[in-house]
Amino acid sequence: MKSFHSLIARFAKPLLMILGTAGFASLAFAADAPAAPPPPVPNKGDTAFMMISTVLVLSMIVPGLALFYGGLVRSKNMLSVLMQVMVGAALIFVLWAIYGYSLAFTGGSPFVGGFDKAFLAGITADSVAATFSKGVVIPELMFVAFQGTFAAITCALIVGAFAERMKFAAVLMFLVLWFTFAYIPTAHMVWYWDGPDAITDTKSLEAVIAAAGALWAKGALDFAGGTVVHINAGVAGLVAAYMVGKRIGYGKEPMPPHNLTLTMVGAAMLWVGWFGFNAGSNLEATGTAALAVTNTLFATAAAIVAWTLGEAIFRDKPSMLGAASGAVAGLVAITPAAGFVGIIGALIIGLTAGFVCLWGVTGLKRMLKADDSLDVFGVHGVGGIIGALLTGVFAAPSLGGTGIFDYVANKVGEEYSISGQLLIQAEAVITTIVLSAVVSVIALLIVKMIVGLRVPEESEREGLDTTSHGEKAYYL
Repeated sequence: MKSFHSLIARFAKPLLMILGTAGFASLAFAADAPAAPPPPVPNKGDTAFMMISTVLVLSMIVPGLALFYGGLVRSKNMLSVLMQVMVGAALIFVLWAIYGYSLAFTGGSPFVGGFDKAFLAGITADSVAATFSKGVVIPELMFVAFQGTFAAITCALIVGAFAERMKFAAVLMFLVLWFTFAYIPTAHMVWYWDGPDAITDTKSLEAVIAAAGALWAKGALDFAGGTVVHINAGVAGLVAAYMVGKRIGYGKEPMPPHNLTLTMVGAAMLWVGWFGFNAGSNLEATGTAALAVTNTLFATAAAIVAWTLGEAIFRDKPSMLGAASGAVAGLVAITPAAGFVGIIGALIIGLTAGFVCLWGVTGLKRMLKADDSLDVFGVHGVGGIIGALLTGVFAAPSLGGTGIFDYVANKVGEEYSISGQLLIQAEAVITTIVLSAVVSVIALLIVKMIVGLRVPEESEREGLDTTSHGEKAYYL
């Protein structure tokens, strides 16, 4: 027995040394093995950039758009327009949180998402959203808020088409229906995809395309909302102008803007806020965001010059209203192109928009014979179409554009067909026009059956401020 214990003692120490050495060796091997990369976290600079951009877009709605529209109507309807813009936008913000974001930016079908994130379920302060760069993310709550401002301003834009004659309840009911069945599907079709990190090879790219929105999958380019926002709103406004009918006395009585000073202030605030609208759509503070800022500056300036020159040539006197309208036309047209085209392309887009949108609110408006009160279609619809189509032209690298990024090769694609991209852009434009028009007609018919569309004639003559809201903008 004693000899047995001696034998164990003799071999135990070397055995333990061997086992210990093996253990340390295994630990060293594990340390040398490549560790899984940590998940990306938001950069504070990008987050701050998106916060500022979101606030800038909100300033476009209130006070920017509200003052721009408010100054254009007659004084007896000033508050009614402010109410429609502010309350309408607020209502859309609420709906965006309840179901809008989920339906627009989750997977489901090529045409609309699902309810996985209804009431923003599962989204916390730690949730992240993809950008356009691999390995770069932003807080998802920031993306939710930023995109919410887009939905709100799109719906607010429409009210300018039927200003001074539509029931307040009818306005809100129409906006709810149109937002749900026109804006959300368009946003999903144009902007929804799984993000660049999901693309590693050709097979994964095919999977991303299959799960993406229908127009994104086709390759439609819309940097910040030419189709989703402006064409969408412009067509809805035109349809509403027809279906609600003309203002009493339209074409027979003078209906000049009551305060062009406010309109100019509103236009200036729109221009400033639009830098957040366009640059923020890049989702990160990079050179592409700088390109969007620069293009927004120069295209807008070019459109102001073009509109002013056009009025001087064809109407003898350039006007402040024209300059303000030219600014908005340039902003609208550069929106889909802001991060895709070079400076020369932006200048050409701005100049084109200035001249064509001037025709849109004069010659085209007379041809259409619609009382689009504040020229929503003439500026936003026409300007959006110009911008969407010219994006397909000037995004070409041969014309100074950025081309289309290849996430498989992780570089700008070597091939770009202007004619091919133009066809894709035209398909996106037509799809948006048809969807918005059909939804608008059906929504307005539903509203007409439930609450009616127009205020009584005596209320319209007295003004909506007092008859609909019991207030006056001015008591002098």
